[in-house]
Amino acid sequence: MIQFIINKFFYGVLTLFGVVTVIFLLFNVLPGDPARMMLDQREDSEQLKNIRKKYGFDQPLTTQYLYYLNDISPLSIHSSKTEDYTFLNPGKYSYITLFSVGEFTLVLKYPYLRESFQKNGKKVSEVISETLPNTAILALFAICIAIGVGILFGILSAIHKDTWLDRVIAVISTFGMSVPSFFSAILFAWIFGFLLHNFTGLEMTGSLYVVDDFGEKITMQWKNLILPALVLGIRPLAVIIQLMRNSLLEVLSQDYIRTAKAKGLTKYQVIKNHALKNALNPVITAVSGWFASMLAGAVFVEYIFNWNGLGKEIVNALNTLDLPIIMGSVLVIATLFIIINIMVDVMYSWLDPRIRLK
Repeated sequence: MIQFIINKFFYGVLTLFGVVTVIFLLFNVLPGDPARMMLDQREDSEQLKNIRKKYGFDQPLTTQYLYYLNDISPLSIHSSKTEDYTFLNPGKYSYITLFSVGEFTLVLKYPYLRESFQKNGKKVSEVISETLPNTAILALFAICIAIGVGILFGILSAIHKDTWLDRVIAVISTFGMSVPSFFSAILFAWIFGFLLHNFTGLEMTGSLYVVDDFGEKITMQWKNLILPALVLGIRPLAVIIQLMRNSLLEVLSQDYIRTAKAKGLTKYQVIKNHALKNALNPVITAVSGWFASMLAGAVFVEYIFNWNGLGKEIVNALNTLDLPIIMGSVLVIATLFIIINIMVDVMYSWLDPRIRLK
């Protein structure tokens, strides 16, 4: 088991290294001068020179890449030379000194995601810590809706196989998998937030925390969570329905199910006590993967519903070319995705030791 966990951790680190490399190269070959983006219309030649030196923009791309790795790595190098790149000098973050060799010091710290270009030097980690919880809440509610409704519809579809109910549920699940999330968001907001607003009481847009008109009181509006959670949960809902249906039909064809029926148990008792538990295995696998994907898939849903989460922050950063926020957000989402998948693999290796041999 220990070796299996080490291997998964090693592959996760390699994957994360690949993600870091791709996002760095992708966003650093874009046209435009990051220093000018930071100064906007207030720049002069001396300010541009100082900014480029401070953030290493005057260095070759390879050197900038090494600086970026040094920033986001838990183990980083500090330099005592004040003329060196600023991020190699202490002061930007708290750290623990491990040891020094000459003018260089090896330190232990939290990954440093740099500072926003557009938010007056606000740390990217602070921006993410303020928005990520809202995205996590949205993803959690969406996957709960998908699990509850998906399992129920999947069971009904399996029980009533090849009937009109089965066909209707199949059409609904196919529609859910094929319609893009941004289109579903627009459709739901228009229908339930505008046309049927008097009946539903729901708004077209809104976040979890709402400030009153005087800007003094912040209240939680849980109703604003309903529409974006429904939209975000549509696609995993469709997948869970089909997985649950097919898995339950396969389990119901097993010999032990026929034995249970021969003992006089009702269909409800057979499904509840014998078939349901075994049929849920592939559903659990799908749910774990979909929850991680939702953190990334919430981008357009959050933007359309004006939900103040990490997805909306990424869209705003793309509009303003705030590269540190874009890169930091993508890196955090990728890290969470890898961690969740490693945890799922470890859990399944514990439940089924045969997985460790693959």
